Amino acid sequence: MAAGAHSLKRLLAPRQTAVYGGESAAQVVRQCRAVGYEGELWPVHPRRAHIEGLPCYRSTAELPAAPDAAFLAVPAQTTVEILAELAGRGAGGAVCHASGFAEDGPDGAALEDALRAAAGDMPVIGPNCIGVLNYLDGTALWADQQGGARTDSGVAVITQSGNIGQNLTMQRRALPLAYLITAGNGAVTGTPQLIEALLEDPRVTAIGLHLEGIADAAGFARAALSALRRGVPVVALKTGSSELGAQTTMSHTSSLAGSDVLCDALFRRTGVARVAELGTFVETLKLLHVHGPLTGGPDPAGHARITSASCSGGEAALLADTAQRHGVELPPLPEQSAVRLREVLGAQVHIRNPLDYHTYIWGDFPAQRECFTALLGAGCDMNLLLLDIPRADRCEGDAWTTALDAYAAAQHRTGAPACVVGSLPEGVPEAVAQQLLSEGIAPLQGLADGVRAIAAAHRIGAAQRAADRVLLPHGPGGGRAIRGDEVLDEYAGKRELAGYGLRIPDSAVTAPGDAAQAAHGLGFPVVAKALATDLAHKSDVGGVRLGLSGGTAVEEAVSAMAGLADRFLIERMVPDAVAELLVGVHHDPTFGPALTLGAGGVLVELVRDTATLLLPATGEEIEAALSSLRVWPLLRGFRGRPAGDVRATVDAVQAVAAYVQDHPEVTELDVNPLLVLPAGRGAVAADVLIRRLAPHGNDGNDGIDGNDREEHHGPRTAGRTRRRTGDHAGPAQGQRR
Repeated sequence: MAAGAHSLKRLLAPRQTAVYGGESAAQVVRQCRAVGYEGELWPVHPRRAHIEGLPCYRSTAELPAAPDAAFLAVPAQTTVEILAELAGRGAGGAVCHASGFAEDGPDGAALEDALRAAAGDMPVIGPNCIGVLNYLDGTALWADQQGGARTDSGVAVITQSGNIGQNLTMQRRALPLAYLITAGNGAVTGTPQLIEALLEDPRVTAIGLHLEGIADAAGFARAALSALRRGVPVVALKTGSSELGAQTTMSHTSSLAGSDVLCDALFRRTGVARVAELGTFVETLKLLHVHGPLTGGPDPAGHARITSASCSGGEAALLADTAQRHGVELPPLPEQSAVRLREVLGAQVHIRNPLDYHTYIWGDFPAQRECFTALLGAGCDMNLLLLDIPRADRCEGDAWTTALDAYAAAQHRTGAPACVVGSLPEGVPEAVAQQLLSEGIAPLQGLADGVRAIAAAHRIGAAQRAADRVLLPHGPGGGRAIRGDEVLDEYAGKRELAGYGLRIPDSAVTAPGDAAQAAHGLGFPVVAKALATDLAHKSDVGGVRLGLSGGTAVEEAVSAMAGLADRFLIERMVPDAVAELLVGVHHDPTFGPALTLGAGGVLVELVRDTATLLLPATGEEIEAALSSLRVWPLLRGFRGRPAGDVRATVDAVQAVAAYVQDHPEVTELDVNPLLVLPAGRGAVAADVLIRRLAPHGNDGNDGIDGNDREEHHGPRTAGRTRRRTGDHAGPAQGQRR
């Protein structure tokens, strides 16, 4: 069993809690009392007689029993020693408050290794964290002030920032917190184990993650997928995107798919809704607490569909603009709803969605109730009432209260999902938000945050419907010890992939004097390329000549490139391509193999029109990624141009993915460009780069040239056939790197 893999039930809901330290330990006692902790508190201090009126024990050995939980607010070295004592006594777990571990450099990292060894299988949260709050059972293993309150159910938040965690306990947005866990360094018990523990508590309605990075992508994927399949929504606020490692990258893919992009890919795969702002994080969790993921209406694969009501045209327009920016739809109202609204509102009001019901029925409870009932009966995923409550110290709010009461009555009558949205966060005061929560209406504070929350809840709903079809990513795998690497020349790389069904142009490898003859054999026009393993981007150094239409042109081109290589690849040009794509894979040390699709050609890094998936990926996921690109209209047919062969494009991508699956030694792979031909004519790899770990004992290229490499292929999956096809062409700008 991995370290920290034992159940966290004792640690998160302890009956006996030992607290080590001075003032911080006293603060834990005070905070436990503040949240109504009913268990036993055992202060441990070698010199003090009492802490907060409780008698102190001198050491772990003097404790009356093995505690369910311990809070350690002692120096780093002492923390390690006490952890070993607690683990030896069979304690349920510990929270380590001290800093001075891996965040402080090599010496601290060594001390953190010692901490892990001392803990053994005992769960440990931290080090370098404020602590853990359990507002369900009333436990505060927390060394500072906190502003939360007890609740019967609520959302759980795991954060890598103590300050952000403390700020969330102080929020005035009526978000019911079930747990607040500051993970700190996560040295023993990481985010995946914490997620799995929270999933065991049925009172947790949603899980929020504030992450600065993902250290265990495979563990995270398993935990997030477990949450998805159990129906517990997960929201992530990911900050601090890290740089790629110091390794030299040769492919376009490695420069495009950094770690933050891979986090996005992992979140999409496992149904985690990523948000970018702390306000959106809070509002999304609140919406999920009340309504759960949005299940979708007539078009569950599309955007969230909402209705909106306000008594202001300006608010209605602002809502419409905000919804459009964030991919939320305001569909036309069904006729039944429209007819009823005309009856209630009269001819002066234009019936549309979003609805500006004007002030004709302002303060009229029965009319407002009927208006809102008709709107909530439209069958959308979510229904919004835009309403900012006047400030109580200067204004009278009776008419606004009438609108809220009428909306609540309509929601109770229809059972439709509903929320009240303030255009500004302070527009829905905390007391009003608490009342709305009690009535099953989500109070969303801030228009943009509210709309983004609806979009996120809809994404989670769509992911839950497909949960049974989700494939776990391969992960980084093992056995990738650094032993040097090798780069295949373009011809060798193409032949490797051709063995998996990827179409490549008709070609020949020649010496300079035989190039013209080879071109005549292939048929003009042709492209000539210098062939060498150190020419990753040949066009940058003049290593490519395109559109050569005769023997003399070939001879002149080869002569001009003579200083670059002594072997040349002559290929027949491929005409009529409708689009050029990048298909790339690189192996990330944390996330494993990642597939990047995008607009290809020589400007790939300038255009940066890409989508990244973790492998394995289904054909459906690949096509969805392609459809997210800005070049997608070219594949579907644009302004009279023929549509591309999408099915063949997906097949080509799957061929690349299959090759990588069978060859885990591949570290980088680019097909750029993949020429997409008109529908029914296929897709052709115009250029290929493969970089892989060299065999043991080989520090670089093993000297096998392109003509010999065919006999050195790795194993192929049964049923795949080698295909060598001709008549592949491309525009002059396509067949180069």
